[in-house]
Amino acid sequence: MPVAVRCQGVRYASRTLRTDAVVLLAAIGRPRAELSVLLCDDEFIRELNAQWRQKDIPTDVLSFSMGGGDLLGDVVISLDTAKRQAGGRGHDLHTELRVLLVHGLLHLCDHDHEKEADNARMAAEENRLLTALGVSGVGLVTRVSG
Repeated sequence: MPVAVRCQGVRYASRTLRTDAVVLLAAIGRPRAELSVLLCDDEFIRELNAQWRQKDIPTDVLSFSMGGGDLLGDVVISLDTAKRQAGGRGHDLHTELRVLLVHGLLHLCDHDHEKEADNARMAAEENRLLTALGVSGVGLVTRVSG
């Protein structure tokens, strides 16, 4: 199975998110790549953020690359943060999870948004992938930088 979606300390019917991930892998030209998605709570992602990024606060999404090839890596999404962000953006939770999944997946594909030129490329790719999912609006990079 190329996509696995699991929950850690939270409950979410993840079948549609798995389907979204399969669509996204095809859209990036890597339909056979393996991807793991973990939905968790703020405390779990805070611990990961502290351990791997030295930021002792919860975040919305983290990506852990497996180094390329057909094993992409892990995208970890805080369901708690996603719920808050969805409410603040005026859309449903599933839409926010799609935005975060796209963002995390692009990091696994070596996209970054630290420099202005990289920021624009990643924002454009986020919007392309969201459109492939039928999501209107903007991706996370545009939200943060715009």
